[in-house]
Amino acid sequence: MDADTIRDVFRSVDLLRIRKMFGGQGIYQGDLMFALEAGGELYLKADAETVETFRSINSRPFTYTAHNGRAMEMSYWLMPDACLDDEDEAARFASLAVQAARRAQAAKPAKARAKASKKST
Repeated sequence: MDADTIRDVFRSVDLLRIRKMFGGQGIYQGDLMFALEAGGELYLKADAETVETFRSINSRPFTYTAHNGRAMEMSYWLMPDACLDDEDEAARFASLAVQAARRAQAAKPAKARAKASKKST
């Protein structure tokens, strides 16, 4: 998925930034990563408050194979196909993901937050 398509899907997100990473792309609001693109699919940050929303629509988490051959699951869940065609749905799910990313960032110790902030500059 190219950057223009990603920007179109997330047109409701202010300060949108896209960075290439791990063979895919990290999608940020400012310095906050709230989504990722991998294999042409978009995944949104989820947490304990939002994961049931994703489960209820039969979404699935992003997984990758680690060096030891084990499948590793991340806290990013597949964005519903409806979001690709419906600006309001895309905005709703993007908002859920941004909120989950903010909660995750706030839960990190201050030292880790400062280190992450330095990396993104």
